[in-house]
Amino acid sequence: MGWIGEQVDSLKSMQFRQLFTQAISLGMIVTSALIIWKGLMCITGSESPVVVVLSGSMEPGFKRGDILFLHMSKEPIRAGEIVVFNVDGREIPIVHRVIKVHEHEDGEVDVLTKGDNNFGDDRLLYAQGQMWLQRHHIMGRAVGFLPYVGWVTIIMTEQPIIKYILIGALGLLVITSKE
Repeated sequence: MGWIGEQVDSLKSMQFRQLFTQAISLGMIVTSALIIWKGLMCITGSESPVVVVLSGSMEPGFKRGDILFLHMSKEPIRAGEIVVFNVDGREIPIVHRVIKVHEHEDGEVDVLTKGDNNFGDDRLLYAQGQMWLQRHHIMGRAVGFLPYVGWVTIIMTEQPIIKYILIGALGLLVITSKE
């Protein structure tokens, strides 16, 4: 019958109270993950404290599948820093290096970025007519990374069926656990 059949039979034989307790446990796991994420947002000052590199534009420094840890401080952004930014009209953030900084008299800075593995700057990636990024476009500065760990996210994004199978199996495992 197999592992899945055994899990389904186990689920059918559970009492309502036990099933309810397991569902609460699953809810607590999900809630804990969200609390950790929100806590990281507060600590790092970044709306997304962890991002996955999705392209080869930053090679050889960062490869596709690397996970970056972000921090956003009040200090001005400087040339040479690696930042993650959102562009108006695009959902997916971009990881590139700051190559030019334009400072205003009021202390605000505009930045121009470029992927290390790209030939030209990112003005073609910015919104139409936009020549510089302002601070509100920048999600954070890269402060650390884990190589290749982000491939799990890339595979689950590119092959959604794998994501649904994994989530379903984990949920079934939590609900049918005997403890």
